[in-house]
Amino acid sequence: MDRFSYLAEWQRLKDFHLRLGLVGTAILVLVAVFCAVSYRFTGLLTVKKITSHPFVRFTYACLLKPHEKGIDGGQRTALESFYSSQASVYDATRKRLLQGREDMLAALAAQLQSRTLSNPGRKPVWYDVGGGTGYNIEVMDKLVGIEGFFEHVFLVDLSPSLCEVAIERARAHGWKNVTVLCQDARLISCTPSSADLITMSYSLSMIPDYYSVVDMVAGFLSPSGLVGICDFYVQSIVDISSRNYVGGTFNRHVNWFGRMFWRTWFDADRVNLDGGRRDYVEYRFGTILSASERNYLLGGIPYYLFIGCRRDADICAAHGEEVLAKFDAVLTESPYLSPTKFREHRALDAQQNVPRSKSYESAIVNLSSNLPLPAAFYQQHHWRIYYNDLLTKHQQFGNEYIYAFNWEDPKVDRQLLNIDQNDVILTITSAGDNILDYLLEKPRRIHAVDLNPNQNHLLELKIAAFTALPHCDVWQLFGEGKHADFRSLLLQKLSPHMSSQAFQYWLNKAHVFSSPGGLYGSGGSRHAINLVRWLFKLFSLTAKAHTMCKVETLNEQREIWPCIRRILLSWPLHQAVVSTEWWAWKAAGVPPAQRELILDDYSQRTKLPKSKKLCGDAIWQYVVDTLDPVVETTQISRDNYFYYLCLEGKYSKKCHPRYLAPKTHTTLSKPGAFDGLRIHTDELMEVIARISPSSLTIAILMDSMDWFNPTGTSAQEQIVALNKVLKVSGRVMFRSAALRPWYTQIFEQNGFEAKCVGRRDSGKCIDRVNMYASTWICTKKFDLVMSPANELKKVGTGGSLEELQI
Repeated sequence: MDRFSYLAEWQRLKDFHLRLGLVGTAILVLVAVFCAVSYRFTGLLTVKKITSHPFVRFTYACLLKPHEKGIDGGQRTALESFYSSQASVYDATRKRLLQGREDMLAALAAQLQSRTLSNPGRKPVWYDVGGGTGYNIEVMDKLVGIEGFFEHVFLVDLSPSLCEVAIERARAHGWKNVTVLCQDARLISCTPSSADLITMSYSLSMIPDYYSVVDMVAGFLSPSGLVGICDFYVQSIVDISSRNYVGGTFNRHVNWFGRMFWRTWFDADRVNLDGGRRDYVEYRFGTILSASERNYLLGGIPYYLFIGCRRDADICAAHGEEVLAKFDAVLTESPYLSPTKFREHRALDAQQNVPRSKSYESAIVNLSSNLPLPAAFYQQHHWRIYYNDLLTKHQQFGNEYIYAFNWEDPKVDRQLLNIDQNDVILTITSAGDNILDYLLEKPRRIHAVDLNPNQNHLLELKIAAFTALPHCDVWQLFGEGKHADFRSLLLQKLSPHMSSQAFQYWLNKAHVFSSPGGLYGSGGSRHAINLVRWLFKLFSLTAKAHTMCKVETLNEQREIWPCIRRILLSWPLHQAVVSTEWWAWKAAGVPPAQRELILDDYSQRTKLPKSKKLCGDAIWQYVVDTLDPVVETTQISRDNYFYYLCLEGKYSKKCHPRYLAPKTHTTLSKPGAFDGLRIHTDELMEVIARISPSSLTIAILMDSMDWFNPTGTSAQEQIVALNKVLKVSGRVMFRSAALRPWYTQIFEQNGFEAKCVGRRDSGKCIDRVNMYASTWICTKKFDLVMSPANELKKVGTGGSLEELQI
């Protein structure tokens, strides 16, 4: 044996012994845990009782009992060898091991019920492949009622012992429309497109020839049918990093040790955790919902939920190309162009410079490569636009939104902008509260844009809640910020109305609504709120803060304020905490460029040179100018829900955003209420670049332009881009920490008339938040074009602008 052969053989033996050692260690740990748990009962248990205990039989069958060595009987013999001694205790021992089955079935039931509303006359047919003891059917019976909801249910399994349990279960429940088929799933005798629902619960990982089974399932699933799979898996994020059709990658990565350990552990029982099984499912079906979870009760075993449909369902059917084009026209505000020949039309688009959305472009790539479309195309609603969640620009936020509630006053926005049914609005998502307020004015379209995916997940949750829940549940979720039954609502009511990414996110974050702080104690902005509450508690001001939120007159409110002000606006506190750059960014969301605007204004007002010491003075004065007028002129208990929420951690029935009123729920819960909403996860400039010229009427930028560096070109580039996509007389609204921000001059140089419509001076509030120094509306007066000499010129006015290089 040469040296290289020896090294290869040594490495093979080394890997084998390592895996063997890991399995042995895991077995010892499991047995030790079992013995420790059972020790307390040893005085009461006889040997006969111990050997008949379900978990003893489970341990013996899974860890100690040798498998049949012969292969003549094939997979049936292997399964029967494994299950025959534990079929009667299967359900009792799998409750904790096989997690996710109930979640998958609840989400499937919700999807089926949602679809039944549009086709009420037809009952679905369900095939539960690898259904074992019929446990899934019993769970579904509790959710929807088997006999009343399904035309027929077929349970297919290859193990006679498990099928006997299933037959007895059907007999005990009296199900007349349930048939148990003890046979190979590949030999199911059914007509093509005859199944409306097909489920595989922890069976795909035990089928050696899984390709043919998945192909079979895809073959007899009806055009509008659903497939649901729940199973173990192990995968690295690298495995799917180039795929845009998997429905999101949240929590999907399993580390190297986990991949090796769980593969080896389950291989001992002929359960295959090869990632290719999940890959093939995602290749053969369109993804509706997908989620990766961990069973932490048993060491963090990875498992996944998948709900899908046929790849050619709806969007890719006979008129799929036209559906794609219509969908794209809405996203880009471009005219609909029917593509009789898809790829030829794509070439024509390139020649004519027709803007296309990222969703459209990703669909072209996938159709050309014979791949499923991105999950966004298979959703029931097309609110959320496709985005790549693996990009660094999205992952920089981790799994946290910054704002759990909006910090801009939509009442003032409505008064200044006079939104109507002809408006097409571009705005920043933030927490989505203002968008829900604008939707009550029924504009033609709203494009909500945020680079942080989690902010858009929050908006999706809100619109799904209005679509599927009564007002009492909506109030608990977003009025009180808490709901003890949120996880069940998410699975059984909200999931059909959410994108796969948002569903994954909230399935993982379900604890937010049952935590002590609730929704409004979460997000990056919670740091500032928690500090204020801690100070109130430290200085015994909590009771006074609660009283301020209850008094009915301004005079009473003003009398309480000095006690609170003495602490909240104390100089030491601001020097040590509030005026620091870390606090400004992490807690208040104020970037360095915006802090500079505050410092510049203060320096001009006081005629003092800028310095580090002056920064503390400037921030302190800014906070004073913010809070004092609020207390003096707005009633917190009845009208100023922004500060009420900060003090109380929730809204009240008398003080809340307009979108939480009962009458408003009636409007927003109507079918089609959100048809005009499109949620973009991207930079503003990326979205603007894909919108057709002269199609927007309003752009609401909040305070985002304060974030630009005055020495850079980003502000001018964005203003020029806004001029292109806005109609003449279209308006840009923004707020600023400066009384007159430097970029207003750039607006005036690029076709806009800038007007200050709110200025915070003389102790007055510009709105109920009063956090910004000024509010501006810039109205587009004329179009700009780029000349061959690379200079901007006025269109249709007979004059020209001063030369500006971009």
